[in-house]
Order: sequence, then structure tokens, then C-alpha cells
Amino acid sequence: MPIHDWTRVIAGTFHHFHHEWISTISRALNTHVLPGEYYAMAEQIAGGFGPDVLTLETPHRQEMREYQTDESQLATAQPQVRFSSRAAHPPWSRKRSRVVVRHRSGDDVVAMIEIISPGNKSSQHAVDQFVGKTLELLEAGIHLLLIDLLPPGPRDPQGIHGLIWTALNSGVGSEDDDQSFALPADEPLTLVAYSSSAVIEAFVEPVAVGRTLPDMPLFLRPHGHVSVPLERTYQAAFDAVPRRWQVELQPPPP
Repeated sequence: MPIHDWTRVIAGTFHHFHHEWISTISRALNTHVLPGEYYAMAEQIAGGFGPDVLTLETPHRQEMREYQTDESQLATAQPQVRFSSRAAHPPWSRKRSRVVVRHRSGDDVVAMIEIISPGNKSSQHAVDQFVGKTLELLEAGIHLLLIDLLPPGPRDPQGIHGLIWTALNSGVGSEDDDQSFALPADEPLTLVAYSSSAVIEAFVEPVAVGRTLPDMPLFLRPHGHVSVPLERTYQAAFDAVPRRWQVELQPPPP
């Protein structure tokens, strides 16, 4: 199913789809994707990332705590995306749902999936708040899959990832000579998997309206990930959108 142009419908329609997609992804992860030691839940968190995420013993607890995991269920090869880059860690209210992946040994949060909503781009404050909280999450050693199917605007000319990557590399050394990020002109939407450890790695796949969503990695360890079935879950979530808005989202005739 091709990606739809969500700017053509009211924000409430995307909110309904967002809720369905979060639930569908959680169900797919628990049923087919995650190793048995991990589980995913659709969680609603107000403001920041919640006390169990931010009151951590150490910023890089994944490197220091040994989780009992069947390594055969994690992919360790470099994800096959078109763009990847690395950055050193920088020195630095409203309710929405996200997929939160935890390890059963202590119910620790190890990864999250965020779907950007219109509210995240509705004002400069909203953009700054989202970017700031994402930096906190990465600094806490939480891995992240970011799905941004809304076009860039004046507040995020290279998408939300462009702002996040600029902030991560602002005033800090980097292993790459060129840490700038620019979206292809014909692919303004962004899928990004972040792996957070001593360095932050970003695996970026630009997409566009009318294209099919690729599966994307979700890191559970700095060098171990599972594949999230974005296309299959997107289609299942879209099937739950009221017919009135499904018709509205159909591409115009050529």
C-alpha cells in the first residue's frame, strides 16, 4: 500500500490512524518479531519519557547490564539503508502514545517507536520539545525508531531527524568529516533507526507519498536489532480508518 498524503485530512483523522498503527505494531512485535525476553506495549506518556525512563542508574546501562537474550533472534549485520552516520553523545505535556519495548528481567525500557504527529510540528515550542526529549532518550541509552510521514516545514526544513542530528553534532567531535543531513528533494519523508551506546548511530531511509514503506530495524542492543514490518502494519492500521477518510486519502487521478 502506498504512503498516503496525510496533510489532506484533519489532524483527528491522523490521530485515529496513529493510535491504530501503534497498536498494530505492538501486536506484530509481540506475536512475530521480538525475542521471548522482550515485550512491547502501547504506552501513553505525558510530557517527557516518564520516570522509569529518565531516572536511570547510568546513561549507557545497555553496555553494563547483561540481558539474557537468545542472540540468534537478533540481526547483527549492518542495516541495509541508504544513509547511515555516527555522532558522539552531546553534553546536554502533552500525552501521546508510542510503542515501548521492555526487557522482562527488570521491565527496563530498552527501545521505543515514535510516530511523528501533526502536533509535534504544530509550533516552534512543540518541535523544540520533541527534539529535546528525543535527545534525552538517546542520552539515556534508549534505542529509537522514528517514523516521520509528515512533510518538512519551515520549522524542520530537513525533517525532524535533520533537527535531531544537528543538535547531536552541535559543538561536539564526530567520527565523520561531514555530519550534515539533507533529504533528497523527491523523498521528503523520513524513517530513522537510532542505536544509542558510546556513540549514536542513525540509519536513515527517506521515503515519499505514493511509495511503499520498507521494513526498518529496531535496535534492542547497540549491535543487535529486529525488523519492524512497517508496510504490513501500516496497511492493517489504514483498514481501520473510517471509509469516509479512506476515500479522501485516495490519490487524485492522473
